[in-house]
Amino acid sequence: MQNLRKVTVIGLGLLGGSVCQAVSRAITGVRTAGFAHRASTRAKARRLKVADEIYGDIRKSVAGADLVILATPVCTFEKILCEITDALPAGCIVTDVGSTKVMPHRWAAKHLPKHIHYVGSHPIAGSEQRGVEFARDDLFDKSLCILTTTNNTNRRAVHTVKEFWSKLGCFVKSLPPAEHDRIFANVSHLPHITAACLVNASNTSQLNLAGKGFLDSTRIASGPANIWADVLLTNATNSIRGIDRLTAELEKLKKAISSGDRKKIEKLLLKAKTKRDKLVKYRMSRKEPI
Repeated sequence: MQNLRKVTVIGLGLLGGSVCQAVSRAITGVRTAGFAHRASTRAKARRLKVADEIYGDIRKSVAGADLVILATPVCTFEKILCEITDALPAGCIVTDVGSTKVMPHRWAAKHLPKHIHYVGSHPIAGSEQRGVEFARDDLFDKSLCILTTTNNTNRRAVHTVKEFWSKLGCFVKSLPPAEHDRIFANVSHLPHITAACLVNASNTSQLNLAGKGFLDSTRIASGPANIWADVLLTNATNSIRGIDRLTAELEKLKKAISSGDRKKIEKLLLKAKTKRDKLVKYRMSRKEPI
């Protein structure tokens, strides 16, 4: 971290803007630079003083950067890596905030030279809101951040990225990219799929009568469609398996209801309650947000 002087964030939405603001708050002596391809986003970012420097030229934004963070939809990563590779200084570390990791690691291995180091990052933070106007410097406080590495990942770069996210307030854990994608297909991607399908299963007149429980259960369905399409397409196999598992659980409950098997219904519901209660207790023991 002593050598960290400039951090460039490519993509100034909620996450990218929040990274810039969190760096300014938590890490002294580090200059922040942000890139946004839309002039309107750059204007908002300058007005809100999200970063020290705001660029419309992606190559200029990364010049002299010690750490570059990709905060755009996952399917844009490969194109961005191709655009910035020649402009990155030797020893620069590239990371990201994407929700899938196998494909980003593959793209980084393909396009980045050996003197540029890639480490995957997935901060488990954010909301259904989007846009730099929603950025805030405490977004990552007490959040989990997953780092993904392979046998070829530079260890010094991993240490730097781990310390970086820790400074921003995160609990940091490391996983191999494939394991990350298997896990988060179930605990992140599948909930979004479920929320979207639950909303789509009701018509507007029914939705107007929905209570807080429905709104709580479907909040994440308000997330940006383009970002979530990228997530599902870059982790398609695991997402499909998750849908199959969810369908199997729905079929169990459907069968119990159809046969009037109260004992089976209660058993399935109690199993879910018990597992969730244990999760809440675990999170509380670690003083993590619920």
